[in-house]
Parts: sequence; structure tokens; C-alpha cells
Amino acid sequence: MLVQDWLYIKWNAPSYRYQGEDRVTFNLRGKDGFLLVFHCGAKVKERAGNEPLIDDTTGLLKWAAADRATVKLKNMADVIAKKEQLAEVIRKWLEVR
Repeated sequence: MLVQDWLYIKWNAPSYRYQGEDRVTFNLRGKDGFLLVFHCGAKVKERAGNEPLIDDTTGLLKWAAADRATVKLKNMADVIAKKEQLAEVIRKWLEVR
């Protein structure tokens, strides 16, 4: 379901698209918080090397693969407390092509 050209429902969750690619999806199934899932599209892409896509100086990202990571957040207070770090991670993630 398309809400905007950048916001839609995919995998039964709010997802965000940037420059035509799925980039961030909420995983709202947890009982003790939720996850932001950072990815580069629905399918894994061939990439040279096995290093994480960005240098996460915040320590927020938990890497599932070199091109996929999650951030666990407990509640809105946690989001507010990590606002600056989240902004940095999102900025870096969207720069990846």
C-alpha cells in the first residue's frame, strides 16, 4: 500500500524508499520495543568485499550482513535520547548507493 512515493507498507510494516530503493523498514513485532531495519532493497546485491556498508561511529547498528543492519529502540524516550545518533546513521545509510 503506497502512502507517499517514499513511504509505504511492505512486509506488513511502514517502509521508506529513497531514490527508488527500499532503505529502512520498521519491525514492530517485538514486545520490548521495535527495530529499524536498514537495508539496500528487497534483494541482497552483489558487492565487493564483506565489510559493513558504513562506518557506524554511534555503535547503534547491529549488523545482520554487510548490507543489512538493525537498531533496537525501546520506546519514544529511547528514540529521543538517541536522536542525534539516529540522524547520523540515517544520513550515512542514505548516502550508500
